[in-house]
Amino acid sequence: MAQRSSLAVPYEVPVLAVCFLACIATGLELSVNNHAADFYLSTPPVPSVSLSCLVGNSSQAEELLWYRGDGKVDLKDGNKVNVSNICVSPVTESDNRVTFTCRLARDKSVNVSVILDVQFPPGLTGEESLQIEEGKDVTLSCNAKSNPQALTTWYKNNTTLTLEQNRYQLYQTSEVSQLTIQKVQKSDNGTYTCVVKSSLGEGRKDFHLIVEDKKPVFPKEAVIAAVVVVTLTVLFGIVARKDKIFKV
Repeated sequence: MAQRSSLAVPYEVPVLAVCFLACIATGLELSVNNHAADFYLSTPPVPSVSLSCLVGNSSQAEELLWYRGDGKVDLKDGNKVNVSNICVSPVTESDNRVTFTCRLARDKSVNVSVILDVQFPPGLTGEESLQIEEGKDVTLSCNAKSNPQALTTWYKNNTTLTLEQNRYQLYQTSEVSQLTIQKVQKSDNGTYTCVVKSSLGEGRKDFHLIVEDKKPVFPKEAVIAAVVVVTLTVLFGIVARKDKIFKV
């Protein structure tokens, strides 16, 4: 029995060592810009934003990793141990809601994430002229993208547009506002304005709608018959001319 217990000891030592290392790793703390938990970083579009990751409660060198979303960020050798800094440059509207995560290399469950909250006003400007045939549908579309989310209002000739049922359809998301006018009439002529407002400002776009007269539609049968008549007339004319030549 004594021999069996002595043989069992070497196999238990690696297990204890792994448990010990896991406890050390779990006791470590990370912070990003002095935040020890996941957080949102609000910022306007700016030339750059710096993120600094720091290891706490460590008695040895710890390697750090940075991720943008699921992609790993390349770090220089002198920017990996115990402290690691990255710079997001430039910060644009497309960086809104992008997540940056700092992880401990030997225990990736130890991590802190920062979600960029890039705030910007509506960027809607300009005007557009549209010509549409009477009786057809037309869609006016404007970019409503902003952060924080904006409120969109439609106007006709500077008066708030009343959305008549079965005449207007409004499609609205956080990024686009579309107004569809079904079977346009002459009375739909005018200037339509999309106004997008948020707490940071507003944007607007004018649509100058011109309803043209409905084009006459000829039945296909009549067109085919006309073509046949013209073709036969030409053929008979050629035959008649040839007949005259032979008689001479």
